[in-house]
Amino acid sequence: MKKIGTTIAAVAMLSFSFNCLAQTKYWIFLKDKNKDDAPAVSSQTLQNRHLQGLTITDETDLPVKKEYVQQLRSLDCQPINTSRWFNAVSARLTPTQLQAVRELSFVRTVQPISGQFYIAKSQPQRRSAIAPVMTQVQADEFKKAGLTGKGITIGVIDAGFLEAPSNSLLKHIFDRKAILDKRDYVNPPLTYSDKFFTTAETFSDFHGTEVMSAISGANRSENAQNGMATESQFYLARTDHGTREFRGEEDNWVAAMEWMDSLGVRLINTSLGYAQGFTDPNENYQIAQMDGKTSIISQAAQIAADKKGILVIVSAGNEGDDPSWRIISTPADAQGVLAVGATNQRYWNRIGYSSIGPEFLPYLKPNVSCFSLYGTSLSAPVITGFAACLMQANPTLTNKQIINVIEKSAHLYPYGNNFIGYGVPLASRALALLQSPAESGSVYAHEVKATGTAHTLKLPGTGDMVSIFHKKNSMHVLTQEVVRLRDGQLTLQRQEGETHTTVDLKNEVIEVIWE
Repeated sequence: MKKIGTTIAAVAMLSFSFNCLAQTKYWIFLKDKNKDDAPAVSSQTLQNRHLQGLTITDETDLPVKKEYVQQLRSLDCQPINTSRWFNAVSARLTPTQLQAVRELSFVRTVQPISGQFYIAKSQPQRRSAIAPVMTQVQADEFKKAGLTGKGITIGVIDAGFLEAPSNSLLKHIFDRKAILDKRDYVNPPLTYSDKFFTTAETFSDFHGTEVMSAISGANRSENAQNGMATESQFYLARTDHGTREFRGEEDNWVAAMEWMDSLGVRLINTSLGYAQGFTDPNENYQIAQMDGKTSIISQAAQIAADKKGILVIVSAGNEGDDPSWRIISTPADAQGVLAVGATNQRYWNRIGYSSIGPEFLPYLKPNVSCFSLYGTSLSAPVITGFAACLMQANPTLTNKQIINVIEKSAHLYPYGNNFIGYGVPLASRALALLQSPAESGSVYAHEVKATGTAHTLKLPGTGDMVSIFHKKNSMHVLTQEVVRLRDGQLTLQRQEGETHTTVDLKNEVIEVIWE
């Protein structure tokens, strides 16, 4: 009897496996909504939009029709996530179910969302490694001004928050109960209580914990600051499974964005990026698709920026050394998000792994950069803490105004490039811009005209090393290099095809325009 039972169980399990293998994950886009339904957002969300001068509600706030979801379930199709922004439902379907769903009168179209992707991963940070970036962005200037992100709610969408409550850098966050809520979209039920922080499944489960440390970490016993938003509060969402890296998790990301929007969150950090590596090469994203409008998550990020007033801060990606890719991942390609690259510590130019902005984009990516030894996954949360301090200083600023301040405060502004954007945001300049919005970071910038194939600049200092960006136009870099000043002089050698050269002195920037 035991042997027969074992055989039956094995057959059942094999049948279940075949059914799972036969299923593919899809977006099911629906035709309409019930205009009489109430918006599925909180009063805090509506108040935020009113203060920012946005449309208070529109059709993207209305929920997906319940009767449509019920009809899908009648086909034994179990919805995974619903999206009010896209009026869509995600579900795994067999070929038979797929055909039946496509024939439903209320279904507009069906789109597959399966496959693998590369995630913007990082290695665990060391406390000593985060200190240089705090100095680089002038974090002490915010601290002196009493800016700690107090009263600001931050959403973090990531791969896992393992052992966050016991992390010494986050103890102060949990002591004051600053985690307002959490959701696990990888392992429903969506609220996981203690298992959310204690269940180890993949190598990426610490990723969100490290990200939080870079946003708000502090060691009270050592009076050390590991992040700038030490008094912010948080909503956390786990959307990515680090081992099963498949594109189908994009719907988890969209669901987390919509959840946070419904709660009135205005600042979201996401250190995840999707690019290539699909099981089926036909499903790979192509470089040309990093255009800010092809991927669903870029579309969602743009909706968040334009319609919901949310400041989305995204890691640019870690594919800068990959000769087959090199460029930013999605959703960093969305025009409305603040994409953050990474610089090296000493020279403030692009560190090798940091992804660059594609030349076909009509706008600049990444937007800014800062030092990170372990990936853009940890440079983005540094700037998230920076943004939280600005929001505390002036809560009336819109998401786009905050991006503007951060960009103008960066050390290369206005001579940005597709390697590091406008460079490293500086707290002292950002605070000055808040005091005098009409001021521009260009007071630290100078233009020089040059002719021929060489030009000599007289600069202060002797024996100093200077970063140089050789560019084919005002935005796109041919090469970057570091050269030494000799007797206070710098001789630039014009490269073939070079029209602009940016000389980075950290405290000021010189743009040489070749005629």
